[in-house]
Amino acid sequence: MDSDSVQVPPLRPGDYDPADYADEVVRGAEEAGVSPRLVMGVLHNEAYKPHHPLLERLWQWWKPEASSGVANMHRAAFEQVRRTHGLSGRWQDLRDDPAFAIHAAALHLKDLDGRLPERHVRRYTRDELLALGYNAGERTMRAFARGVPPGPMARSYLRRFRAGRWRAAEALAGWR
Repeated sequence: MDSDSVQVPPLRPGDYDPADYADEVVRGAEEAGVSPRLVMGVLHNEAYKPHHPLLERLWQWWKPEASSGVANMHRAAFEQVRRTHGLSGRWQDLRDDPAFAIHAAALHLKDLDGRLPERHVRRYTRDELLALGYNAGERTMRAFARGVPPGPMARSYLRRFRAGRWRAAEALAGWR
C-alpha cells in the first residue's frame, strides 16, 4: 500500500476520527476481500485510545505488549498476518503508518473469515462475529459462532460495534 500521503492521527485524542481514513479502509478492504463497513466498524471500536505514534510509543514503553496502530492490533495477530501474507513491515510500523495498519487489519479480518464456519448461531451476523474475533481471537469467535455466550468485555465490544454501524456507514457514504 502506498502510505506516503496518509497523515498520522492527531496528537489530541479528541481530534481523531477513523472516518479520515475512509480511502485507506476501502482500499485495504477491497484488497483483502472483506467489507469496508466491517473494517471501518472495527476502526471505530478501536478508537477509544489515542493513536498518535508518539503517544503509542510512550504507552508501549510502559506496557510493551500493548496493541499498536489505528486498528489497535496485537503483536501475535500481526505476526500471524505477516507470516501468512508475506508482509514486509514490522509490528512497530503499525503505529507510524495508518495505511499499513488498516491493510494488516483487513487481512486479519479476511483470515478470520476463512476460519469462521459458514453456519453459525443466528443472533450474530457474520461481520459481528468477525469483529468479535478481531477483539477476542479466533478460538473465542468460533465459540460464539457455536452459541457460547460472550463475557462482559465481548458483550461491550459487540454493543459498541452494533451502535457504531451508522458511523461506519456514514464514513463510507461517498463510496459505493
